[in-house]
Amino acid sequence: MGDRKQTRDEEFQSFVIGRWPRLMRTAFLLTGEQHAAEDLVQSTLEQAYVAWRRVGSADDPEAYVRRVMINAHARKHRRKLREFLARGDDSGLVREIADTGDRIAQADDRSALLTALAQLPPRQREAVVLRYWEDLTETQTAEAMGCSVGSVKSNAAKGIAKLRAIPGLADMATQGGRK
Repeated sequence: MGDRKQTRDEEFQSFVIGRWPRLMRTAFLLTGEQHAAEDLVQSTLEQAYVAWRRVGSADDPEAYVRRVMINAHARKHRRKLREFLARGDDSGLVREIADTGDRIAQADDRSALLTALAQLPPRQREAVVLRYWEDLTETQTAEAMGCSVGSVKSNAAKGIAKLRAIPGLADMATQGGRK
């Protein structure tokens, strides 16, 4: 029995080490604040660890954990707790290693993007972050958000429309070599 627990612990540790940067990035984009993101990831991983036998044997453990994170974030909003984004420079924000094709991470004015993202309602922000930043399919996003594909399409379209209406962001996308 001790060997099985040790094996599960090692599997969980390997999962956390491999997924930590992406989970932190997603949590930061959802919460808009580093400490809140760390709390969200920590509480999500606590829940995942307790249920690791079920989580680890799932078809896609990362999707399972992401769903737990989205649910935890949604519960926080239902309690009407206020989220905020750090203003000014981004020196205290989570540093991520950008994927080679991640144009958002390469944007000159990252703070403008984060500020604009913070202005979106929570469900629109979730849909935009998961669909376009995390590059999930509509189906994967719907599963993570616990809603229909139609809701994902609607929330993502509304969120993108609001982001496109911000003049500075439209200029950044155009200058960033968008095809």
